Amino acid sequence: MSFWRVLLSIICPPLAVIDKGCGSILIVFLLWLCGWVPGVIAALVILNNPKS
Repeated sequence: MSFWRVLLSIICPPLAVIDKGCGSILIVFLLWLCGWVPGVIAALVILNNPKS
């Protein structure tokens, strides 16, 4: 996980997970609409996942 991805996930979480698939983008976008913090947490968890 690079510094730029972490920074992008703090500024705009859906853009940080754009290459992880449609499902990830949708989940992060919906959480981001519910609140900024849940979107950021979801984006960081998806980016920190070593399997993808």
